[in-house]
Amino acid sequence: MDRPRLPPLKALLAFEAASRHGSFSQGAEELGVTPSAVSHQIQQLEEFLGVPLFQRHAGRAMLTAAGSTYAREIEHAMAVIAEATTLVAPQSQSGHLVIAASPSFAAKWLQPRLPDFLRANPNVRVRLSTMTTHNEFQNSRFDIAITYGAPPASQGANQRHVEPLLVERLRPLCSPGLAAALDLKTPKDLARATLIHSVNALTWVDYLRRVGASELRPSHELWLDRSTMAIDAAVDGLGVVLESEILAAGELRDGRLVAPFGEDAHTVETTSYFLVRSSGYRSGTRIAAFEKWLRVAIATANLTIKTSSP
Repeated sequence: MDRPRLPPLKALLAFEAASRHGSFSQGAEELGVTPSAVSHQIQQLEEFLGVPLFQRHAGRAMLTAAGSTYAREIEHAMAVIAEATTLVAPQSQSGHLVIAASPSFAAKWLQPRLPDFLRANPNVRVRLSTMTTHNEFQNSRFDIAITYGAPPASQGANQRHVEPLLVERLRPLCSPGLAAALDLKTPKDLARATLIHSVNALTWVDYLRRVGASELRPSHELWLDRSTMAIDAAVDGLGVVLESEILAAGELRDGRLVAPFGEDAHTVETTSYFLVRSSGYRSGTRIAAFEKWLRVAIATANLTIKTSSP
């Protein structure tokens, strides 16, 4: 299909600015042109449409009925274009802070704490997006990101600054009712349990080998591809999940989950979360403000901040 014939885009911009301000001169000031240039562009648009858009009397210009209708529709069209631009290139929008994070970290830890950042930074508009793979991080635009696992090195103009951020503590977690029903005392008792697998830095096979139970064979196994789903399944009593205290902090705090083997000997620590800054990072910007807030939030939550290279 052929594209419908469109009016001159410069003329549309001139009309939109003049109609929004109710003034040719103010519209011209916004566009950085002269009022006569705006008047000429609008005259071009009127000739294209075949209807007058403004009534001109003694140096004043008021929208006609057709002009008012057209202004409403153009305003809607501009909003659609702006939304599409923000979706594809969010950094183009002044005042936006574009944060990327892994889905479970975004949902379970970051999003519930963002209101604190917004209260402290009322002029910053946050766009939080989730990305699952390192390839997504490599090909997406953002100001700052929190990745699960170290992303591959970037090069050239798109080079990004990566540093380890958080030490993750992983241990078996389950509902209190399941821990009591299966009488879970040591990792070897997991042979009576359903093991819930999620995508994290440590598999059940690796964990059982580290705690000296590599020969264990569980009664059942359940695989889920999001930590949020795996944690919910454990809360519902479906089995024992090997999960992060970072992501399950709320469930541990209110008692919906417990660590049946509480000793540190049954906990594995690993540097799992990394901070990625965009190539355009500058100190003193909203990016730096978010990073400062993030580190304080991590410290307040009693999480271990990684301060040196892995």
